[in-house]
Amino acid sequence: INLWGVNLLKKKAFLVSFLLITSLLLVLVGCSGGDAADSDNGNNGATDDSSDNGKKTLVFGRGADSVQLDPSKVTDGESLYVTNQVYDTLVRYKQENTEVQPALATEWETSDDGKVWTFKLREGVKFHDGTDFNADAVVYNFKRWTTSADYIYYGYMFGASEDNMKGIISNVEAVDDHTVKFTLSEPNAPFLQTLAMPPFAIASPDAIEKYGDDYFKHPVGTGPFVFDSWTKDDQIVLHKNKDYFGQVADVDEVVFRVIPDNSARFMELQSGSIDIMDGLNPEDIEKVDSDDNLKIVNRPAMNVAYMAMNTSKEGPMANQKVRQAINMAIDKKKLMTLYQGIGEEAKNPMPPSLWGYNDEIQDYAYDVDAAKKLLAEAGYGDGFTMNLYTMTNPRPYMPQPKLVAQAIQQMLGDVNIKVKIVENDWDTHLTKTEDGEHDAALMGWVGDNGDPDNFLYVLLDKDNAKKGSAGNIAFYKNDKVHDLLKEAQVTMDQDKRSDIYEEVQELIHEDAPWVPIAYTTPPMAVNSKVMDYVPHPTGSEPFNYIKLK
Repeated sequence: INLWGVNLLKKKAFLVSFLLITSLLLVLVGCSGGDAADSDNGNNGATDDSSDNGKKTLVFGRGADSVQLDPSKVTDGESLYVTNQVYDTLVRYKQENTEVQPALATEWETSDDGKVWTFKLREGVKFHDGTDFNADAVVYNFKRWTTSADYIYYGYMFGASEDNMKGIISNVEAVDDHTVKFTLSEPNAPFLQTLAMPPFAIASPDAIEKYGDDYFKHPVGTGPFVFDSWTKDDQIVLHKNKDYFGQVADVDEVVFRVIPDNSARFMELQSGSIDIMDGLNPEDIEKVDSDDNLKIVNRPAMNVAYMAMNTSKEGPMANQKVRQAINMAIDKKKLMTLYQGIGEEAKNPMPPSLWGYNDEIQDYAYDVDAAKKLLAEAGYGDGFTMNLYTMTNPRPYMPQPKLVAQAIQQMLGDVNIKVKIVENDWDTHLTKTEDGEHDAALMGWVGDNGDPDNFLYVLLDKDNAKKGSAGNIAFYKNDKVHDLLKEAQVTMDQDKRSDIYEEVQELIHEDAPWVPIAYTTPPMAVNSKVMDYVPHPTGSEPFNYIKLK
């Protein structure tokens, strides 16, 4: 029921009655799991609160639901936001940057040739179901990720394919209960950084076996919070792990609520029914600044928003001149007005906050006449019709995707390109673009590990242009780009890697599979009672450091 348009003064009696009835129903129903089953109440670390008296609950408002809660099978930030609370990785990033520090592994060493990595594991850690975390659990998880192409990030980061499901990880073995050894087929410069990514979190083998195909609804890790329930398209509830090996959470409970409309979500923040929200409309930033009960906390910039053109489709998008013309026909300065100060124009497929960024590249200038000339040279002087897929929900790199799509539609109309906008919910948008249904699609990426490889290889290498699991939704394939990116992965000298990535950006710029749109510093709107909240550059962070006044 949407009450935001109701005149609250005239409907006060209705609201009081409605709230009383709703409260009574909640008492009767309790915490039913909705569309997904609750986790076992006997999980290790469970907090058995018979009363809500004194319970500290943190409510996070967001625009879309998680796709699923098995982090190894997803690439979307909405899923990883939740799994970041439930799971741990072998190593993790520091609170404020992507420098690696111990987590489930306490120390590590690598061989001189960079092919063998040995990790000492933390002792005395248990999964939320009470089973032991040990080297066998690590081996189980990594072997599981080589059994199917469903484990998308494993393929992205370790080069797995149908012909070689292991990718570059030749072997993972338990040396003893608390030592695990990785043997690589070749050196991999970002290997340690990659292991800190949320998709490589270690899950309970027993829980995976118990729940089978439904494990994605019953996540069991070692993290600071334990999964309680998931009501699809409504909320996910977690409670703190009292026995966590790291900093035990100050809050007792975390609730992730789905509130699709940005304005409605902001009104709930103003009313105090949620504590943190993402997807703030840029025009609402001033309202937050002027409200003593609210504050803005900016997430550091490590992202890119873009429009990918599907180069695998016969017709206009397969033509380089058409793609260059589309770049010339889009006025990024006008697009930036939709970001209202939280974004800057993008010209490369990776942000300037990363080493290896090529600032010497000159962006395509906005020039309608030049764009028309190129289209005529390509044989499309009379224009053509294309579809543009977009998501309905806000993203950190694109807080108002529908308005961006409409602006691009109007701009391309000026060069006789008729654009049909196709809107889908977040899950559907990901599925359809990974399958390559689109002519062009709005998308973006929040960096996972602070390494250029995570942008350029994942998003634009031919290895990741596989329909059904594409990270490269432009389906762009350039053999020279591929060879350079693979060379960068095995080069351990960062200066040499930086030179390679700068050359790669030049090649991509010339081929123009994308229109890079923006780099952003996404604003998080927060209730002033929330303390010690540090948004991470990777787009999500564990909440065990947050305190409530």
